[in-house]
This record gives sequence, structure tokens and C-alpha cells, in this order.
Amino acid sequence: MLTTAGERIAIDCDLPWVDELIDEATAGERRNADTERATLAVRVESSSRPFHTTAWEPVTRGAWRRAKEVVLEDVCGSGFDLRLASGAERMDFTYRWRPKLRGQVVARLLPSRFILLARAALLQYPAMWRASLRDRAPLHASVCTAGDLRPLLAGPGGVGKSTLLMQEIAVGGVAICDNICVSDGSTAWGLVEPVRVEGGSGRAMPHGRVERQLTRRVPALVPDIIVSLRRGEDSVAVVKPCDPATAARSLITGTFIAGELRRYWSFAATLTAATGLGPAQAPVEEIAEHLAARLPAVEIVLPNRPGLRLSELLNRVEAIA
Repeated sequence: MLTTAGERIAIDCDLPWVDELIDEATAGERRNADTERATLAVRVESSSRPFHTTAWEPVTRGAWRRAKEVVLEDVCGSGFDLRLASGAERMDFTYRWRPKLRGQVVARLLPSRFILLARAALLQYPAMWRASLRDRAPLHASVCTAGDLRPLLAGPGGVGKSTLLMQEIAVGGVAICDNICVSDGSTAWGLVEPVRVEGGSGRAMPHGRVERQLTRRVPALVPDIIVSLRRGEDSVAVVKPCDPATAARSLITGTFIAGELRRYWSFAATLTAATGLGPAQAPVEEIAEHLAARLPAVEIVLPNRPGLRLSELLNRVEAIA
């Protein structure tokens, strides 16, 4: 069982190499637990035969539906085909490894890219789409504890969120995720994945990062301040007030330009079109604006190299107030 993005996933895998990939993706959070309370089930079958779609209604290229079932070919370019059976209490996602020639080449020559695609297709995107049925939207953001505060960190990829998180965890803080969460405008639930940082040992990933397990992770937090992050060129950080419109814009734009979510939008729209479930478009803007209207916000322009911890920077906000 895996609890991620506020959803409980029962996992069953017939392919040992995929099971190893799933173990790595769950970053130590996979548990032997009662699966009766699962909100979705993920099963990877050993069969390489195509799912039956004869006489099914086409939804779009590579997608078909019949009653409460949907079949998608080559989900997100991962090489896995999907059959979704939607029920009132649980969604059943069944996968088969059926890569096209190009997919086989990519998996062999670009293993880190393939691993990220497979994680998204098998675990992350199903959990986020299931969360959308609860009126939650994905955000490219995280929430951690920093002293007495619970900041929601917003901003584009590569700005330094992971570094700030790891610094706070090193002094006893907790965090819900590295980069991706879902929120209803009040609580944020983290997506389980390894944290990607610069330097050190671990699986090599794009942009010169390596993966580590995110220690001291908690499933959810209720943020009490929004921190919009930018990277500057000076040697010292700048902390300044941030109005609600700017805070919301930081959350919205950071989410829609995030590489981790690039394929999610079409995945979610296809499942929604096929099943009639969930929002036609994830309410990212509405959730971000609701958070920004409720919470105080600051903008931090980070220096050109790591410096003060987030909690130390937020102490400046209290001093200004």
C-alpha cells in the first residue's frame, strides 16, 4: 500500500523489474497493509498482449471506452498500455508493458527519462487524477515546517526549493514532498517521490541532480504562509512582501511550466472525457487564488549560492512586521 497525494494505492506487480522501479519510486513509503481501504489499485500484468478494444468507442487517438472501462495506449509515452475500470469506491488501473520500437530505444538509451515517465504513468498521474475527483488540484509546490511556520513554497523548477527543504529537514523539520502536491485550497497533500538535489551519491537524474530519499516526510500539512521563490544574482537574499495576485501567479505559472506535470494535463483530460468523471480542467487557478486570498505571502529572492536557511529568512519577515 502506498499513500500519496492523499490517495491510498494498492499495488500488485507481476514483472520483477517494474516492481523494483516502483519500490524506488515510492522512496521507502510502500507498506504491507490492508488494501481494502485503497482508493485506487495499480496492477502491472506480465502479458504483452493488447487490451481488447474491438467495437469500443474511440475517445481520441490511442484511447477507447466501453461502459465504465477505458483503454489508453502508450500512456504518456511510457511504453505501458492502461485499462481503467472506474467504480464508485475504487479505481482499478491495469497496465501492460507494450513499448513501441522508439519506446524501447528510449528506455535503453535514456534510462533516467524512462524512469520518470514510468513513475508518472504508473503511480503519480493516477493518484493526482483520483484526487481531482475530490476537488483537489495539482500544484508545483511543497509545504514544510520552518521554525513555527508552515510555508508553502512556490516558484519554478530549479529555483532552490529542494535545497531549502533539505536544510530544514536537517535541523528537525518535516515536509510533504519535494516538488508536487495536491491541494483543496486549505490542506496540501504531498506526492511521494525521491528528492532531487545537486551533488552527492544516488541515481543520476536530469539537470545534474541525484536522487535521495526524502526523510521526515509527512502525508499532509496546512500551510500558513506562501513563499514565492526567485533566484537572484546577488550574494545575499532579499525578503519582501508579496501581494495576493503575485503569490497566486507564482503558484499558477510554476505549476503549468513544471516538466513533471507536462504530460499530466492530457492524461487527466483523456480520462475525464472517457469516464465523465472529474473536472474538465484542473482548477489550478481557483485553488491558487483561494490560497493567496487566505494566507499572507512573501517573496524571497535567493542568492546565487546557498546561504541562510528558510526559517532564518522567514525570521526577517517577523522582524519587518
